[in-house]
Amino acid sequence: MKDGTYPPGARVPSTLELATELGIAASTSQKALAYLRREGWLRGETGIGTFVADRPPLDG
Repeated sequence: MKDGTYPPGARVPSTLELATELGIAASTSQKALAYLRREGWLRGETGIGTFVADRPPLDG
């Protein structure tokens, strides 16, 4: 999103898209997305993409 936020259910840019947009290494964006998935903030759908979780993690 233009203001830097993604509402629940929104598709998150790919690792490469984020790296380009933020001017960071692709490995850095990959690590960040992996962390957010592990913590429950994102959910991945095989072949479709990564999306913001519908609900924040219970401890978040």
